[in-house]
Amino acid sequence: MSDRDFDLFVIGAGSGGVRASRFSAMKGARVAVAEDRFMGGTCVNVGCVPKKLFVYASHFRDEMHDATSGFGWRVDGAAFDWPTLRDNKTREIERLNGIYDGLLESAGVTSIWGRATIVDPHTVEVEGKRYTAENILVATGGWPTVPEIPGRELAVTSNELFHLEQLPKRAIVVGGGYIAVEFACIFDGLGVDVTQLYRGPLFLRGFDDDVRTHLAEQLRGRGIDLRFDTNVTAIAENGAGVRAQLTDGSTLDADLILFATGRHPNVEKLGLEEVGVELGPDRAIKVDEYSRTNVPSIWAIGDVTNRINLTPVALHEGVCLSETLFGGNPRSPDHENVPAAVFSQPPCGTVGLTEAEARVRYGDIDVYRSTFRALKHTLTGGEEKTMMKLIVDRASDKVVGLHMVGPEAGEIVQGFAVAIKAGATKADFDATIGIHPTSAEEFVTMREPVGD
Repeated sequence: MSDRDFDLFVIGAGSGGVRASRFSAMKGARVAVAEDRFMGGTCVNVGCVPKKLFVYASHFRDEMHDATSGFGWRVDGAAFDWPTLRDNKTREIERLNGIYDGLLESAGVTSIWGRATIVDPHTVEVEGKRYTAENILVATGGWPTVPEIPGRELAVTSNELFHLEQLPKRAIVVGGGYIAVEFACIFDGLGVDVTQLYRGPLFLRGFDDDVRTHLAEQLRGRGIDLRFDTNVTAIAENGAGVRAQLTDGSTLDADLILFATGRHPNVEKLGLEEVGVELGPDRAIKVDEYSRTNVPSIWAIGDVTNRINLTPVALHEGVCLSETLFGGNPRSPDHENVPAAVFSQPPCGTVGLTEAEARVRYGDIDVYRSTFRALKHTLTGGEEKTMMKLIVDRASDKVVGLHMVGPEAGEIVQGFAVAIKAGATKADFDATIGIHPTSAEEFVTMREPVGD
């Protein structure tokens, strides 16, 4: 056994850090984890979990409309109360914080509160006290990016959004990624008048183009004011609200402006550069296939490495790290065919390659696409449409991409992701009997490819 204090010292108790800590400790390693904010990291506290709770809440306006317009229900006097949702969410997050604490304690992990700094390749300092370790793992995640424009201090980010004193009547959402799209829909579902601005020609860069265009149509159909090729150049106070100066010379007034313009690796004041850890141009920690930095005793996982910034990926990387260091089974994370969802309204689900990526990788492909109005809306009169898409490598018949925009897209695509990961062919899809009537059956009943 090493004469150092710990076998592994983890900086950051988010999803990846906690998973690596627990699994390493359960393999007999002496592990400590330092955290300076809250247990569970971004996902549990100001990300996936509270966001999804807000998504559930924001669905109810549509559900009530459908119930009363098509299904015979009467709902009198219904009203939304923001403090009730906010405070119930906070209680649930505090409960989860306690669970994370308990998981670490039961695994034998030492929890240390405070900002950690790496002093040398085997030493970490927290609140003036130094600890030595055979290995150091950096799992500090990401942090919201706000551009350097006049009045930037008047904007809020996803860090503050979950604790607002009151719900705005009018909101500007700036950005075109997951967070921006999801919160534009959350606000809209809760009755807020929403304008979403994105500097590029179409949001959700990196997603399949049919997903992007279809979702844009659906959000505009909901009444969200989508403005592409538009950005904010300055923000000023305007009474109790804000006024945004836009790139086209116009102004836009609102009660709140949210900047969801990306996140950057949270590497500041960690001592990384001082000990020689190499960072990329985006300030992400550079790692090899096993999550090791150029300093052999220092490792990094999760969003701080800016590979695939999703909670389940960080969890997977944490498991692989524990296997590599303490399981006698060096294991590199598998970043191929990672499924993902955007919890917009309607939501998007995706796994595998986009059509553009598939054309580059395989050349000859077949594309199957279907757009339809769900059975539910035959009674409600709703105009929302679902879009499903399969991308097939013509040479091997393998389904190499699967994409959906429509209700329960995340739940549906999670199941199909197993098939994609297992290498299912279009013939396998065709041979599978659908469950009727469901939207999901469309994936196994599409027979004719669309033309190029």
